Parts: sequence; structure tokens; C-alpha cells
Amino acid sequence: MAVTLSAIDLSALPAPQVVQQIDFETVLAAMLADLQARDPTFTALLESDPAYKILEVVAYRETLLRQQMNDASVGLMLAYAEGGDLDQIGVNYGVTRLTITPANNTTIPPTAAVMETDSAFRARIQLSLEGYSSAGPSGAYLYFAKSASGDVLDASVTSPQPGTVLVTVLSQTGTGGAPQATLDAVSAALNSTSVRPLCDTVQVQSASIVSYSIVATLTLASTADQATVLANAQAAAQAYATARHKVGLPVYVVGVISALMVTGVVDAVLAAPGITTDLAITDLQASYCTGITLTFGAYGV
Repeated sequence: MAVTLSAIDLSALPAPQVVQQIDFETVLAAMLADLQARDPTFTALLESDPAYKILEVVAYRETLLRQQMNDASVGLMLAYAEGGDLDQIGVNYGVTRLTITPANNTTIPPTAAVMETDSAFRARIQLSLEGYSSAGPSGAYLYFAKSASGDVLDASVTSPQPGTVLVTVLSQTGTGGAPQATLDAVSAALNSTSVRPLCDTVQVQSASIVSYSIVATLTLASTADQATVLANAQAAAQAYATARHKVGLPVYVVGVISALMVTGVVDAVLAAPGITTDLAITDLQASYCTGITLTFGAYGV
């Protein structure tokens, strides 16, 4: 039996009202009207006049200031914060950014650490609220599993029978099969006496990887640059495959075709040995795209 979460979709929230709509021309016009109201001698002001140039400078500076205020405002919001701002929000929840690959100072030049992405960190911060429960809800197991190791890309929580919790882990590396060290780290985190209720038996396993490829022939618009469009389609298809590389997410043919339909593509036809029908993925599996092969077919209209 799979468990589902009802986390708030941050992308579906309305835009924050504190963020101002900024337009330089509007700011300049308001300043000019204010000046003319204060001194009628400026009613015939030309753009070449020094006073007008001063207003342009001031209006531009105000526009920059308003944008800084916008940036500062959204930097305090979980849905929009990035980088260090998001790290500060995480501290409020008792959550810190995970290290995916530690820094290596023995290389020349030194190799910087690979850190958890903003999107993954943001989702884990939101999920951390589930960990406050002492009853062992699925969200808590999911949060602690994702926080156990920087190698955990995704996880699912299922209950094959009463009293048994099965956590399936997808790795950051390779095709996604989790190494034993990662499974051990997750198991240790979930079997901590401060996490696991006494009545639960927790089992941890690696996700079963279902491999597929994308092979497609593209028809391009007559004005399209072949190399550019094929490169853009390749990147878009890879982005879709990466987004679906999660535990329990199916890969849809319509999703692949939609990704391939970048600007300049008028038709896309999938072919074997690549995916040609929807790829069903269970809560114990994850898909992995082994390669993307795109071929120019013809120019169309």
C-alpha cells in the first residue's frame, strides 16, 4: 500500500502582494508630474534639459531600490528564496542543506563541494514539518530518509503489511540504484528510537531501476536552424527525463513529445528501440533514461 502526502504546492500560490510591479517610465512620469506641480516653469521641460536628465537618474535609482526591496521580500519566503536566503529559512525549521559530494582540496585546482539544490532543499524544508509527529506518519519517514544522506535523491514509503514500513531509496549517482552505504545510513536514521515508533518494523531497500531511451525523428519549421533546434530539443527531453527520474513517477509518451516540441519543431515521432508507449513505474521503482537520439527528418510548415 502506497502512502501519499498532501503538501502545499508552492508553485500554485498566488503572487505575493508585497512584490511591486516596477516600470521605469511610470516612475519617471510620476516624478515629472510632481516636479511640474511644484514649479509650473517646468511644464515645457524637454528631454534634453539638464533637469530632465536629473529626473531620469533619480527615477532609475528609485527603480533599482524598488527591485532590491522586491528581492529582499521574496528572499524571506520559502517559495521564492534561493541560495543563502534559503539556508537561513532552513535554520528556522532546524534543517540544513545536505552535501552531495564533499569538497576535495587535494585536486588541482581544488574541487568545490556539490551541495543539495535549492529545489530539493526547499521541498525537504517543507517536508520537515512532518517530522514533528511522534506517531510515525509517512511524511516523517520520508523526511528522515531524505535527510539521512546527501546521496538520497528520492524515496517512497509503503506499507506492505500492518506494522511494516518499507522505504525505497533512489540514489543521486549512476542510474539511481542505492549503494549499501546509503541504505545503511537511511536505515540507521529511520530506526533511531527518536524516529521509529515501537510498533513499526522499518525495512530499507534500493529502488528497482527501469531503463528506457528516447529515439525520435523531428520535423522542423522551414526557417529553423537545424543544429540549434536539435540541441534545444535534446536539452528539453533530458530535462523531462530528469524530472521523471523519481520513485513512482511514470514516463508518459505525451510528456516526451511535449518536451521535444521546442520552438522550431513542428512534429516529433517516437520510434523503437526508444519509448513508444507509456512507461508504468511502481512505488518501488524509478525510471532512468539511458540515452536520447534525435534525428532530423524533414522541413515542414
